[in-house]
Amino acid sequence: MTDQEPTDAIIAAHEELTARLPFDDDADFAAADRGFIASLDDPKILDASGEVVWDASTYDFIDGDAPGSVNPSLWRQSRLVAKHGLFEVVPGLYQVRGLDLSVMSFIEGDSGVIVVDPLISKETAAAAAALYREHRGDRPIVAVIHTHSHIDHFGGVQGIVTQQQVDAGDVQIIAPEGLVEHAVAENVYAGTAMGRRAGYMYGAALARGPRGAVGAGLGQTTSTGEATLLPPTLEITTTGETHTIDGVEFEFQMAPGTEAPTEMHFYIPRYEALCMAENATHTLHNLLTLRGAVVRDPHVWSQYLTEAIERYGDRAQVVFASHHWPTWGNAEIVRFLGLQRDLYAYLHDQTLRMLNQGLTGVEIAEVIQLPPALENAWHARGYYGSVSHNVKAIYQRYMGWFDGNPARLWPHPPAALAERYVDAIGGVDRVLEVARAAYEAGDFRWAATLLDHAVFVDAGNEAVKALYADTLEQLGYGAENGTWRNFFLSGATELRGGNFGTPTVTNAPAILAQLTPEQVFDAIAITVDGPKAWDLDLAFDVTVSDLGRSFHLTLRNGVLVYVEREPEPDAALHLTLEKARLIRLAGGDLDSDGLDATGELGVLRQLFGVLNPGDPAFEIVLP
Repeated sequence: MTDQEPTDAIIAAHEELTARLPFDDDADFAAADRGFIASLDDPKILDASGEVVWDASTYDFIDGDAPGSVNPSLWRQSRLVAKHGLFEVVPGLYQVRGLDLSVMSFIEGDSGVIVVDPLISKETAAAAAALYREHRGDRPIVAVIHTHSHIDHFGGVQGIVTQQQVDAGDVQIIAPEGLVEHAVAENVYAGTAMGRRAGYMYGAALARGPRGAVGAGLGQTTSTGEATLLPPTLEITTTGETHTIDGVEFEFQMAPGTEAPTEMHFYIPRYEALCMAENATHTLHNLLTLRGAVVRDPHVWSQYLTEAIERYGDRAQVVFASHHWPTWGNAEIVRFLGLQRDLYAYLHDQTLRMLNQGLTGVEIAEVIQLPPALENAWHARGYYGSVSHNVKAIYQRYMGWFDGNPARLWPHPPAALAERYVDAIGGVDRVLEVARAAYEAGDFRWAATLLDHAVFVDAGNEAVKALYADTLEQLGYGAENGTWRNFFLSGATELRGGNFGTPTVTNAPAILAQLTPEQVFDAIAITVDGPKAWDLDLAFDVTVSDLGRSFHLTLRNGVLVYVEREPEPDAALHLTLEKARLIRLAGGDLDSDGLDATGELGVLRQLFGVLNPGDPAFEIVLP
C-alpha cells in the first residue's frame, strides 16, 4: 500500500452514491446483531504449528463512517460481515459467524446437535464448535450437513468429527448427490490458475486496512488452515425427501446448477426455519467468479427460489444461509426471497432481451438498469457478484467469447496488440502522457487501458508501472464490489512490489485422497506438453490394488488416454500400487516405496519427461 489519497473524482462518486442509496435504513445492523451471545476471547485461531489461520481482530478497524478510500456501500457491508461470534437464530438453532468466509450453523436435536457447513479449515471449525459448546453445553455432534460442493461448506469437517465416528455410525454425513465428485473435481483441472487468481479475488497479499483489504462482500476472506472432506453416508437426491435426524425432521429441496453444481436447501418444521444454502444471501452473488469457474445458470437459480417460496413461503418464520445473517418474519422472508429471485431472473431475461437486439455483453453491462426495488435493496447490491460481470457471464453462457464482429474474431494477443497500439499513439512516453491526463480527469478506466498496453510493451518502465498502480488503486477505492476492490489493489501491489504468486494454498491432503483414478489420470493428462510429446508412442497398464481396478494408458499425438480394462500380459510396463501411491505418483513421486513395476520403468520416465505442471506465479498485470 502507498500513501496515495483518494482523488476528488473518487470522493465525488462516493458522495453521489451516499445521496442515492438508503443509508438511513439500518435494519440490517439490528438483524446482524440479533441473538448475539459471545465471541472468542482471543479472535486469533492457530494451527498445530502455531501459525495464525484466522484472526477476526484484523478487521476491527471497520467501524464508523466510511473513509474516502473505501466505497461507502462496501464499507457498510464490511461492517456487517466483520461481526463475529455465536448467535441465537431461534431457540435451538445457532450460528457462528465471522470465523471464516462462511457461516457454521448448529441445529439442536433430542440428544445432540446437527452441524451445517463446517467452514473451510479444521482449525476454524473446531474453534466455532468450541465456542458453541462453551455456551450451549457439550452436546455430541450426531450429523453434519453439507449444503453444497464448495470448500467453505465442507473443508473443516474433520475439525469437529472423525472418520472413526462416521464408520462407527455415531455421525451421519449428509450431502446432495454428487458432492464429492464436484468438490474434488472443481479445482483439479484449472486449479493452479484458479488459485493464482483467488489470491487477487480475496486480497490474500493485501494489508488489512482502509487502503487495503476490507472484505470480499460474501465474507471477509478465506481461512488458511487444513481443509478436509468426509464422504457422505446419506446422499439427498429428490426434492421433498424427508429425513428425521436426532428427532428433528428435515425436508430437502434440490437446487443443482445454481450457485454450485450440486446444492440443496432444507426446511426444519420444528424451528420453522428455512436454510437457503448460498442461493439467497445479503448480496448479489456471482454467476461467474473472478477466480474462474463454469458459468452458473441464473434462470434455474431464479426458478429454484420460486419453488422455495411456493413450498415454504407460508411456513417459514426465519430464513438463514451459509453466509451473512438471517431474516425473520414470514412476510419479510417472502419479500426477501422474492427480491432475490427477481434479481437473478431480471439479469437473465434483460441480458437475453438485449443480446437478441444485437448488443454485446460489454454493451449490455453498461446500459442495464435494475428496477428501483432491486437497486435500493441492500441485499441485492453487488458486493460479491456484480451486475457488470454477471451480465457478461450470461452473455458468455449463451453466446460464447465472440461478439459477432468479424474484426474481433482474430485479434492479436495482448503483447502484440499492445505494441501496435503504443506505436500508433506515438510511443510509450506519449501513452504515459495521455494516461496521466486521463488519470487527472478521473477517467481511471481509460487510464488503466492505456497503461495496460504500455506495460505490455515496456514492463520495466517504472513511470508506467507507478501510474498504472496509482490508477488501479483509485479504481479499488471506488469499487462497491469487494472482489473488484481486491483485484484492483492486488494488481497495484504487484506493480509496486513484484509478483506475490499464490500466497494462500489450501493444505488439503484429505481432499486429494478423494480423487478417483480417472481424476488422477485427467490431472496428469492436462499437464502433458503436447509439442514435446508429439513423437512419443507409449502404452502401459496400471492396477490400483486397493480398489481392484485396472487401466490401460496410452500417450500418442500428445494425448494421454485411459481405458478401464484388465492388464495385457505383454504390456511394456505394468504398475501395481494403491490409490494413495497413485496420487503421490501424479505429484511427481516416481521413487518412493509402494510402486510395484513390471517391465520397462523407462516408459513412465518418458511420460513424466514431457509433463509441464502449472505455474502458481504466472503474471497477470505484466506480460
